[in-house]
Amino acid sequence: MIGVAQRVLEARVVVDGQVIGQIQKGLLLLLCAEQGDTTVNADKMLSKLLKLRIFSDEAGKMNRSLQDLDGNGLQGGLLVVSQFTLAADVSGGNRPSFTRAASPADGQRLYDYFVAQAREAHPIVQTGQFAADMKVHLVNDGPVTIPLQM
Repeated sequence: MIGVAQRVLEARVVVDGQVIGQIQKGLLLLLCAEQGDTTVNADKMLSKLLKLRIFSDEAGKMNRSLQDLDGNGLQGGLLVVSQFTLAADVSGGNRPSFTRAASPADGQRLYDYFVAQAREAHPIVQTGQFAADMKVHLVNDGPVTIPLQM
C-alpha cells in the first residue's frame, strides 16, 4: 500500500462541481492499494499515519501528531483520496504502466476498509470518491509531504 501524506491548512475534494469531502488543518492522504495488499497493510498504514509527528509544537519542532495538533488534545482532519496512479511504473518508457496497482475491485475494497478503520480510530475523516474524476484543492502547510509504503 502506497500513501502520500500532505500536511494541510485546508483541503477539499470536488466531484461534478460539488464538494464531497473537506477538512481544515490536518492531513490529506493520497492512497493506493497495490497487488497483494491486504487489510494488514491498511492497518499498518493507518496506525503510522495517525501517529506521525509532523505537526509543530510551541518550539517549532515536529513533535505533534494528527491526534494532538495543539498539545491539548485538538485533533486535525483527515481527508483520504484514492489515487491508483501512485503505483505508476515509468521504467519501461514514457507511458506509465499501472500493473502494480490492485484490481479496481480489490482497490475499492481496501480503500473502503481503510476509511472505515480510520473513522473508528479518528473523529474527523472525510473522503474523495473512489474511481471518480476528482478535483483536489489544498493549501499545503510547510510544505510537508511524507511518502508512506506498507
